Amino acid sequence: MGKSDFLTPKAIANRIKSKGLQKLRWYCQMCQKQCRDENGFKCHCMSESHQRQLLLTERMYIYFQLCFHTDLCRLFLFSGLCKVDETPKGWYIQYIDRDPETIRRQLELEKKKKQDLDDEEKTAKFIQEQVRRGLEGKEQEAPIFTELSRENEEEKGSFTFLSSFFNMDAFVLALMALLPISSLGPSALKTMGSTASVKRKESSQSSAQSKEKKKKKSALDEIMEIEEEKKRTARTDHWLQPEIIVKIITKKLGEKYHKKKGVVKEVIDKYTAVVKMIDSGDKLKLDQTHLETVIPAPGKRILVLNGGYRGNVGTLESINEKTFSATVVIETGPLKGRRVEGIQYEDISKLA
Repeated sequence: MGKSDFLTPKAIANRIKSKGLQKLRWYCQMCQKQCRDENGFKCHCMSESHQRQLLLTERMYIYFQLCFHTDLCRLFLFSGLCKVDETPKGWYIQYIDRDPETIRRQLELEKKKKQDLDDEEKTAKFIQEQVRRGLEGKEQEAPIFTELSRENEEEKGSFTFLSSFFNMDAFVLALMALLPISSLGPSALKTMGSTASVKRKESSQSSAQSKEKKKKKSALDEIMEIEEEKKRTARTDHWLQPEIIVKIITKKLGEKYHKKKGVVKEVIDKYTAVVKMIDSGDKLKLDQTHLETVIPAPGKRILVLNGGYRGNVGTLESINEKTFSATVVIETGPLKGRRVEGIQYEDISKLA
């Protein structure tokens, strides 16, 4: 019999040993082969069949990993949970927050932005209307152009310039730059300098007289001042003001103060208020996140807390429950008597 015969005692002994229980540390799971000792396991790992199987497994792992990530990204995209975009650097995933509170805040921010844009458009239309009214009844004189002619050749020509449109200093410097210095004598330079100084004195006197005449501001100047003031009082993240009525919305203070109203007596660091309760007279120090504004009945006085009309007192004319906004008539400031629509609930509060 040959050395590797199937029926040799050694071959039979090897098969019996292989059927018995062996150590798991010498078992190759990838090739599904059990080795009997450490040396056999080492030889198997260095064999060509094991290396080939290892390469195939790595390729399959990478393929399945890519497929898994692609399918996962597509699942996020189609389910609407995330914004998915495939870039050269890989997949870009952004989570979409569907929380009702977050959606409500986004809607409120969009409403505020729209309201600010509407106020700017209304103000621009108001300015255009004032300019149109100011120009009504005034005929704009068209400029008349004539040829430069001189009847007598010996007569010297002269030019008259308006000081508001002509700078004599710039004219003198330009003339000196164009003409060579040798062609201008000392008397000519002195004359030009004295002429420039006289022109400057005349322009300063005329400007002073024009300022004295225009003591009264025009409608356009008043509108520009209003616009500057409106820019200074743009929307901020704090709204607390003294002597307004607010409502406590936090439950941390217990049922005694929850949904109860009070008057703001003092504002500390813009975001904290000392509130005196109307029912009990207790004084509490609260943050503005624990408070909300109070909307009175139509006809009552309110204070504008945010936006372009911040700090103005007005009268509540009506309430729109669908858009959570109100219509207010301004009673103080340069825009007294103006009717403003679409002011949000959180931008106004009842006066004490």
